[in-house]
Amino acid sequence: MNTLRTIHDVPVFLCAAEGEPIGSERDALDVIGEASYQGARWAVVPAERLDETFFRLSTRVAGDIVQKFANYRLGLVVLGDISRHTADSSALRDFVRECNRGRQTWFVADAEELDERLKG
Repeated sequence: MNTLRTIHDVPVFLCAAEGEPIGSERDALDVIGEASYQGARWAVVPAERLDETFFRLSTRVAGDIVQKFANYRLGLVVLGDISRHTADSSALRDFVRECNRGRQTWFVADAEELDERLKG
């Protein structure tokens, strides 16, 4: 079940780990709509909810989804271990590193890392 939590005074929408894969702009808009309706500033999507195409940058799925979140001024957090994807793609490793430098899209391993990022 999707829930809204406040972490360090920041409203965060937590997507359920189970559910349909998120693999298109339409899927992203569903998450954005629900998160925005609940007043969230960040949406946390478990890595396992993302369609495999998200992690293949040549498909442009990741870029399209990240851009959709940016357009709606909602932060996106991909939560979980994506090492099997980054091990196979230097482009994806670079993408993750660049995202994590910013304030729009983060890739974090676990809830503790998310907590640390939201403190700052």
